[in-house]
Amino acid sequence: MKLTWKDCLKVGVSVFVLYLAIHYWQSAANFVATLFGAALPLIVGGIVAYLVNILMDNYERRWKDNPKKPWLGKLRRPVCMLLAFLTLVAIVVFICVLIIPQLGECFGVILAELPGFMEDAVALAQDWNLFTPEVLASLESIDWNAQISKLLGFVTSGIGDVVGVVVSAVSSIFSFLVTALLSIIFAIYLLSGKEQLAAQADRLAKRYLPNSIYSKLCYFLNILDDCFHRYIVGQCTEALILGGLCSIGMAILGLPYALMVGALVAFTALIPVAGAYIGAGVGAFMILTVDPIQAVIFLVFLVVLQQLEGNLIYPKVVGSSMGLPGIWVLAAVTIGGGLAGIVGMLLGVPLAAVAYRIIKDDVVKHGKLNRTEE
Repeated sequence: MKLTWKDCLKVGVSVFVLYLAIHYWQSAANFVATLFGAALPLIVGGIVAYLVNILMDNYERRWKDNPKKPWLGKLRRPVCMLLAFLTLVAIVVFICVLIIPQLGECFGVILAELPGFMEDAVALAQDWNLFTPEVLASLESIDWNAQISKLLGFVTSGIGDVVGVVVSAVSSIFSFLVTALLSIIFAIYLLSGKEQLAAQADRLAKRYLPNSIYSKLCYFLNILDDCFHRYIVGQCTEALILGGLCSIGMAILGLPYALMVGALVAFTALIPVAGAYIGAGVGAFMILTVDPIQAVIFLVFLVVLQQLEGNLIYPKVVGSSMGLPGIWVLAAVTIGGGLAGIVGMLLGVPLAAVAYRIIKDDVVKHGKLNRTEE
């Protein structure tokens, strides 16, 4: 193989870039972090636009144009976009209105009952001779109501300078509001001209990328979009079904907080595999403040419901649409959760589905080529 000056130049530039990356790694990492922070509203706006676009496309497909009223066609995009945003806001408000007041009530009940519980626990320990007489005497002398009041006062008063805490809180809230506003504005721009933006990106890619790379990039992006779209729609549908069945079953069994726990289970079920169990733990804790026996009944009921949902509903709604075997779903959730927590759990399954489909297509393609050559 004959070396040309272009090959030598490419090798030299690659080695130089590698040296810079190693020697100035911390500076480069700080620069990337700063760049990410500056672009955060745009990134969040892109995510919001992708989620809203799923609803907006659904509304636009149902919009009927009238040739006699051409102005209806011009209203299709803004009206459908507004309906999509209002749908998401209504869902979030509905969940918050159901869950937050009940959580506050449960914590109030717990705080009210905690002193009596501690006194009963000390009396039980005394009956069972779990502690020495000195320890029991010191525990009995504690005024639990006063101690809990001090703890609440310490938490509510805060630590450190109150003015500094207030300034920091106001600054954080203002920064969050600015980021949210910029993200929504950027999402609206993306949704308003998504066809033009897609056409411009396609022209740029055709102009500056080789044909082989361009075709592979389009293939990858199409699979990525298809997997994420299927995953979001399937997971939301499955969460609604599970939450509805949970509320109906709890109402039949006469368990408290049926509607609220059903909404909580539906919300946490958006996390694959582990999400419903997180909702089960919080729901059982809330029912425990009313009746421990009912909390046990709720856990048994939800375990049975989870088995039915996992074996009958989930494979039909999500598993078949994603085309990903169950063992890989579990592996994706486990690895994604270990790497990035809840965000990793949410992104692990669609990313694993993308990798699975690409590898599967490649294996099938090479298998056909090998059979053809034989």
